[in-house]
Amino acid sequence: MEASAARLRLAADPSHDPAPDLNDLLTRVGRGDEDAFADLYDATGSAVFGLARRVIRDPSRAEEVAQEVYIQVWQSAARFDPARGNAKSWLLTLAHRRAVDAVRHDQAATNRENRYDWSSGPDFDEVEETVTITLEHEQVKRCLDGLTNLQREAVTLAYYQGYTYAEVATALDANTATIKTRMRDGIVRLRDCMGVSA
Repeated sequence: MEASAARLRLAADPSHDPAPDLNDLLTRVGRGDEDAFADLYDATGSAVFGLARRVIRDPSRAEEVAQEVYIQVWQSAARFDPARGNAKSWLLTLAHRRAVDAVRHDQAATNRENRYDWSSGPDFDEVEETVTITLEHEQVKRCLDGLTNLQREAVTLAYYQGYTYAEVATALDANTATIKTRMRDGIVRLRDCMGVSA
């Protein structure tokens, strides 16, 4: 008597939804019913993700696999045959296959990376880099030679030896204003010589 009363209360409760018929939903998905697809996803999404998560340790990778499963469901639901099994088993079989394939794929990629140790190889062409640096040094030297003695000495002390304006002025026995002017003029000439825009 109590069991019958409980069933009546559940039936009268509008918030209680009976479990959806997954076979019917999947059959409707096979006919292109988007609402049925949404209902199928709501009813089975956590189970599909849970299975993928048990096979694949990475949660974000498991989410990707679950998404791939539902794409496959949308594309191949018409091939589902309720006479050969139920919808949930069919879905979980797809999820398990996808998850195992993902693990194999990821492992193969890791093996390839480990087989080819790229860490010791150069990230650039060393010969080209050496030639480029040598040519740049020669161009800088040629352009420095085109400066006046005071400009060249001031620029060399400031840029290659890290002197301040005051230290350059002391080293060259000149006042700071003169050094600043000579350095500014020297830098302008160097830029012009090297083809660098200001």
